[in-house]
Amino acid sequence: MPRRSAADIYPEILEVLNDLAPGERFPAERDLVKILACSRQTLRSCLTMLEKDGAIWRHVGQGTFRGPRPRHLPMRDTLLIEGATPPDVMQARMLLEPMVAAEAARLADASDVALLREKVGAGRRARDRADCEQADDVFHRALAQISGNPILVGFLNYLSGVRRRVAWQREWERTYRRIGTQAFQTLHSDQHERIVDAIEQQDPEGASAFMTEHLETIRADMSETG
Repeated sequence: MPRRSAADIYPEILEVLNDLAPGERFPAERDLVKILACSRQTLRSCLTMLEKDGAIWRHVGQGTFRGPRPRHLPMRDTLLIEGATPPDVMQARMLLEPMVAAEAARLADASDVALLREKVGAGRRARDRADCEQADDVFHRALAQISGNPILVGFLNYLSGVRRRVAWQREWERTYRRIGTQAFQTLHSDQHERIVDAIEQQDPEGASAFMTEHLETIRADMSETG
């Protein structure tokens, strides 16, 4: 089969473009080269022409989008993560996670409650800081999973990623040196259990209040360490 040029694929890629809404992302390059039966170099030459015409814009690591480049692009996620301080993380958690717990109380069934109780049990059996932190992270993300809402799940996963960064880990290590794993195995796990109790009772207000109490405990622990 003869090699296809950018001029050859231009009408076809315009068809792909016209099927997209303004601001919608193009298929991935690896998919487009299969659809258009061209090389990646040819595809990129064609995309460069479209970009010069203002028909598309590209953002490294995020993809290609229909329409002109926005005048003010948001900060990249990696920059936001690196710039987040432990108080920033806790403020975000205080705003979001009580609502997630309340939503779980509205939607959870018996299997969801059983899963959450398993996660609480894993926290009580945690042996060291790494185990405690993993058990805590899994419990909080499991709450978001109950909602079935990919946006909530994405936010909780994002916060989970921030908590793995150096600034949080350094602060959390100092906290655990002071309070020890026993605090997680007892007090923190007791608080998790009360959240699950409220969820089982289909009590959104109680689930939200117990989550707030839990996060306030964590914030106080970290503040005292500082």
